[in-house]
Amino acid sequence: MKYGLKVEAEKVPDQERVFTPEALEFILELEDYFGHRRRELMKERVKRQEELDKTGRLDFPPETANIRSAAWSVRAIPDDLLDRRVEITGPVDRKMIINALNSGANVFMADFEDSSTPTWTNLINGQINLMDANTRRINYIDPATHKEYKLGDKTAVLMVRPRGLHMEEKHLLMEGEPLSASFFDFGLYLFHNRKKPYFYLPKMESYHEAKLWSDVITHAEDALNLPRGTVRVTVLIETITAAFQMDEILSVLREHIVGLNCGRWDYIFNFIKRFSAHKSFVLPDRDSVTMMSHFLRSYSQLLIKTCHKRKAFAMGGMAAQIPIKNDEAANKLAMEKVGADKKREAEDGHDGTWVAHPGLVAVAQTIFDKYMPMANQLDKKREDVNVMAADLLTVPKGDITEAGVRKNINIGILYLRAWLGGNGCVPLYNLMEDAATAEISRTQLWQWRHHKVAMRDGRVLDDALMHEMMKEETMKLVGEFGRDKHLHDASLLFRDMVMAQKLDEFLTTKAYEMVLAYEKEPASKARQA
Repeated sequence: MKYGLKVEAEKVPDQERVFTPEALEFILELEDYFGHRRRELMKERVKRQEELDKTGRLDFPPETANIRSAAWSVRAIPDDLLDRRVEITGPVDRKMIINALNSGANVFMADFEDSSTPTWTNLINGQINLMDANTRRINYIDPATHKEYKLGDKTAVLMVRPRGLHMEEKHLLMEGEPLSASFFDFGLYLFHNRKKPYFYLPKMESYHEAKLWSDVITHAEDALNLPRGTVRVTVLIETITAAFQMDEILSVLREHIVGLNCGRWDYIFNFIKRFSAHKSFVLPDRDSVTMMSHFLRSYSQLLIKTCHKRKAFAMGGMAAQIPIKNDEAANKLAMEKVGADKKREAEDGHDGTWVAHPGLVAVAQTIFDKYMPMANQLDKKREDVNVMAADLLTVPKGDITEAGVRKNINIGILYLRAWLGGNGCVPLYNLMEDAATAEISRTQLWQWRHHKVAMRDGRVLDDALMHEMMKEETMKLVGEFGRDKHLHDASLLFRDMVMAQKLDEFLTTKAYEMVLAYEKEPASKARQA
């Protein structure tokens, strides 16, 4: 092997199935060819943030007006992706993969990103699980119940979400430097699963980043002797800057892209983060920022119009609700809320939607079957939609309440506690929380404290009050769960990031350092989650 390689992790059983010499050579070559460009693009994000801190303004790029006005379309969509009315997402653990593929959904997105903690064990086992799923050799026996799980005759189409371009894989070093986590996840999956390699690409911030992905995919196809267009991708529009460049992203990826997705939770998080320096962009309580808010409704309708103009799919957002057992009235209310959200998406023209739990598949399916009787709605052009920059930047009105502050603290700490324990997809208060929703909690708290906003009761949310409430909420959690290490570390890290002078880009990049430290601890210091 021509690249200096070092693995900074304990070996996982069957690891050699994933790390064949040829597979390693493939992902190291991706890093060698494209790592520098990725790092330069991350520097561009920093520069863009500095500009937004100064101006608080965004617009559609003038230099790409010709792309937006020209007539063109993306490559024809494969037959097995023509009907994507219900998609389910979740982490890459073995039981979840089987249940999701059997759920009745059209597509399952196996997630290495926001719903997975990137421990070495999770990453390697995830790749093994997906290899077994693609060859239908996957099964699972629950050690507690002894129940056996295996694939049914009809399963969902499998898609995979690698980690975002900002993440690094520090378990694997090339010439002493970590690999791109994106290239690691994408490259290993593609190398071992070449028949129908379908991906979701997350957290893109510009068409320049989309061009990098296009070049990576094209290079990978050529290296593996795959016909052009074998790799097909859907891009999540979950950053405010990408919302202004949807045509451009579709254009540079046109040989491989099949659609865009409204990644609503990350989009809200990114909106807060990118305009964090400006008090005029302060958002109200998280629960009041719904898809009926003007800026979010404008974003989703612009996505539909843009995609359908280019013969690409416009996928709807995530329903985070989960079935509520032992409370029929509360469960009925939650399902009605899901139904109303999916009805809006179907009537607006979305070609499908996301759910986080198998129990919601039938709810979403029923709504889309009623309002979208055909396989998709590519013919629904939405030429009535005319979204301007101001529409995408309209801040919703609403209150900031003590309850909203405390809920953000509680969810942020509890999610981070689970993430540090190796679980990135956590049911909390009848919602399935992942990194994106925890990020909303963190950035809202930072934004409110930084700008010393007045809560509905008139009190100013300054450093002292925020610190007091964080201490009180932490003690409540200690009373409920005890003083375990993950709760202790999560509360300290979350507090430090909320109280920081400068808003950190991502919660998970700092938490990742803790995970790496945990993995190096002796077994005698094992933590209790």
